[in-house]
Amino acid sequence: MDKQDKIYIAGHRGMVGSAILRALQAQGYSNFLLRTSAELDLRNQQAVVDFFAQEKPDYVFLAAAKVGGIIANNTFRADFIYENLMIQNNVIHQSYVNQVKKLMFLGSSCIYPKLAPQPLKEDYLLTGLLEPTNEPYAIAKIAGVKMCDGYRSQYGCDFISVMPTNLYGPNDNYDLTNSHVLPAMLRKFIMAKRKGDASVTIWGTGSPKREFLHANDLAEACLFLMENYNDSGLVNIGIGDDISILDLAHLVKKIVGFEGEILTDITKPDGTPRKLMDVSKLNDLGWKAKITLEEGIKKVYEEIKDNEWE
Repeated sequence: MDKQDKIYIAGHRGMVGSAILRALQAQGYSNFLLRTSAELDLRNQQAVVDFFAQEKPDYVFLAAAKVGGIIANNTFRADFIYENLMIQNNVIHQSYVNQVKKLMFLGSSCIYPKLAPQPLKEDYLLTGLLEPTNEPYAIAKIAGVKMCDGYRSQYGCDFISVMPTNLYGPNDNYDLTNSHVLPAMLRKFIMAKRKGDASVTIWGTGSPKREFLHANDLAEACLFLMENYNDSGLVNIGIGDDISILDLAHLVKKIVGFEGEILTDITKPDGTPRKLMDVSKLNDLGWKAKITLEEGIKKVYEEIKDNEWE
């Protein structure tokens, strides 16, 4: 990418898109095409056709998606498959039509089978059944990967796919009804400390293990791959290490300075037992994550500790 190239970041206000934007700005890029979802509805085929025809981006980061936690994914199953398919179909196809030089599609680790061996290697895709609670979202994301590969195979498009692990960082979603585990946990502990509560309850048994990557690290990896990866298939982006949900709760408790106890609500679902990314492909290409989990959570805590939540 040259500094004057037109770069379209779809989803630039979300956690992933905003991190990519910050990373590009830090490297001296300034020619950005940015549209909010109110300004450009990516589910609207004609709107996307018009946008690409008018703006002609050189590079595209496709970080826009309908996302949510276990409950949201399981409740709004039709919305999750329809909206995500529409967004990526429109953006990927118009990137081909308008001869975009390179596109990066961002997926999610939930594309891997529920009971895939750990750590998750890229070639485990489509080797087993998905986690039922977020299957519609996962199927849409798998379709995106295969669509990029199809356009590469048939038309020679340089479209690549990356699969980030669980993310956290600036511009995360802290809505308790549809946020992911770490932001929800941070909010719960911050509020409990403010109110002087005796305890904080976490969902499930606390035994599932999860990997967490700071969004700033993800953005650095995306820029690295945009410059250095040109192939079909996908590349996992992660830190290569995981932690149990209960241990994560203890770490958040320590960082927040909450004095009470941690309770578990075993009536709530645990989700997939473990999701650890095999990041050897990314490491072999020459990139490794830098921000440790404790360091990253401390950064986020400092950013959000005074947030006004209802």
